[in-house]
Order: sequence, then C-alpha cells, then structure tokens
Amino acid sequence: MINVTKSYLPSIERYKSYIDDIYKNGWLTNQGPLVQELETRLKEYLGVKNIILVSNGTIALDIAYKVLELKGEVITTPFSFVATTSSLMIGGLKPIFADIDEKSFNLNPNNVESLITKDTSAILPVHVFGNSCEVEKIEQIAKKYKLKVIYDAAHAFDVKYKEKSVLNYGDISTISFHATKLFHTIEGGAIITNDDELASKIRYFINFGIKNAQEIPYVGTNAKMNEFEAAMGLCVLDDIEEIKETRKIVIETYRKGLKNLVEFQEQNKNATENYSYMPVVFKSEDELLKVQKALNEKEIYPRRYFYPSLDTLDYIEPKQECKISRDISKRILCLPLFVGLEEDNIKKILEIIK
Repeated sequence: MINVTKSYLPSIERYKSYIDDIYKNGWLTNQGPLVQELETRLKEYLGVKNIILVSNGTIALDIAYKVLELKGEVITTPFSFVATTSSLMIGGLKPIFADIDEKSFNLNPNNVESLITKDTSAILPVHVFGNSCEVEKIEQIAKKYKLKVIYDAAHAFDVKYKEKSVLNYGDISTISFHATKLFHTIEGGAIITNDDELASKIRYFINFGIKNAQEIPYVGTNAKMNEFEAAMGLCVLDDIEEIKETRKIVIETYRKGLKNLVEFQEQNKNATENYSYMPVVFKSEDELLKVQKALNEKEIYPRRYFYPSLDTLDYIEPKQECKISRDISKRILCLPLFVGLEEDNIKKILEIIK
C-alpha cells in the first residue's frame, strides 16, 4: 500500500540516546532541556527572532487569536485544511472568505479590501502547500486598515521570501509539526513572532496563563510540547537537508512525467520551495475521480487536499461562495510524496495517471 505520505523516522539509536537522557534526568515536560534545545536550534535554522514550541498546530492558531485579542470577523482563505476555519469558530470569531488565486492557490490580496468592515479584526492567510503568499501586499492592506495578520504557516517550514524566513511576516506565524509534515515532532507546532513582549505573553498562555509562582495574569491553557516530542524533532532536524533533497527529486520526477498532462501550482517567484506536497490539478473532477479510482485499485492512495472548499461547510454563516476555491478543490489531488518512495512506484503512479 502507498499512502499520500509516510512519516519520516530517524535513526532509532539516535532517538534512544535522547530517551536515555530523559530517563536519567526525569524531566518529561514543562519546558524541559530538549524543548529548550530544539527551540534554540530551530530559531537559528529558520532565522526567526522568537519561536515557542507547542503541542500542535491548531492550538498554535487558538493561542495566536487570544494573545492578539481578536474579535468579530477574520478574513481568511476557503482553500485550506479545516482547522484554519474551525479554530476561528471555536474561538468565537467569524470567518469571512476571500477567494484564492487560481494559479498560486493562496488567498488573493485583491479580494480582501472589499470584505473589510468595522467588525474586521484580522487577516488569516495560509501559505498553501508551502507556497509563500503575497506577503507585502497583505502587509500594505493590514497597515491601511490597522488589522492584525496571522499566517497559518502549517506547511511553510524553512520557506524563504526574498532571502529571509517567510515566518517573519505578519504579527504571528503558526506552524505545524504533525507527523505528516516535512519537519515533525510526532505531534507539535510552534508560534513565531518578532515581538518580544508578545512572545512572553504566548509563553504564559501555553502554561495555563501562569507568569510565575505568584502571578497568573491570563486565562491560558496547556499547550506545552513534551520532551519525547522534542527528542524526535532534534533527530529529524539533523536529517532535514537530506529529507528535502530526497523529496525534491521525487517532485521533479513527477513534474517531468506529468508535464502538459496536468496543471501545477505556480510558485511565488520571490520565495524558495520546501517540497512539502505534490499537488496536481486535472481538467475536471470526473478526470480526477477516474485517476483516483485507478490508483486506489493498485492500492495507491493520493489525497484530495483540500476538499471540500471550506466556504461550502454547512456550519458557515453567513453563506459565502468562492468560485475559484470551489473549482480548484474539485480538481486537485496530492500525489504520494515521502522519503523512501521508490522510483519504480513513482513510475507506476505516472503510468496510471497517463
């Protein structure tokens, strides 16, 4: 069986060496030494000022909304994993969808201004499949209307825009370190900000709102990463360049084999690529379904990322229609992509699609 992804597992001996350390010092969670070490290494590797590790990418979004004190409406994309929208609703915020660009699949900044009202408090774009948004245009709009910007950067590990980390844009970027991601900590995520005061506030929020033994200034939650997860992150980070290079080769093989047969995502020309996903767009949903069926019959399971378009969810009010997102979501399929995907299997996938 070939699934759309397969979690990368580093050397078990290296992972065990970290586990041995955990057993020796007995420190399992609460900002332990491995979490601190991973934060330090990621800060340097990614080129960011403040990074706070958390237990998953969705809670990173929840906390971002709370520390920025968002209210009312948030303009976001309908083409994303459902957590982008559901986290807003759970946080008592109203998602207002701006349609996407048909080539980049990212929120189109040209569709944002007409949606801004007196109730709008923020913009929540997503770097879809690790493809950088038009961050400068979004920044201009946010400044003009005094809105906060939170980037759902779940897919954007180590993406650079004009030679600096794309995670440095906006008030906050959140990232997912789920086991299916390019870089992972089994479960996990992080919050990135250039604002030192905000970073301190986030650290209180992820620890029940506690500042110190005498002060609890905020209503917080428990969003801390534990030492076992940090150990996995340290091991995966050791191998990250090899992981990216391997995935790059797979993607280039797919692109060469499928040229002129499907559409590919158009990459932001000012940004680097991190080889997170291999999305392809078919001419019609019928064509996609035929290919999916043929692959499934050979026990190959691509995934319809992102389907359905989030503006079609029953619980969304007011009802909204984003035509481009709905169209792309019906025709897009992410092909298997992971370290260890054998060349013969890539050839088999290409032959079936052709």
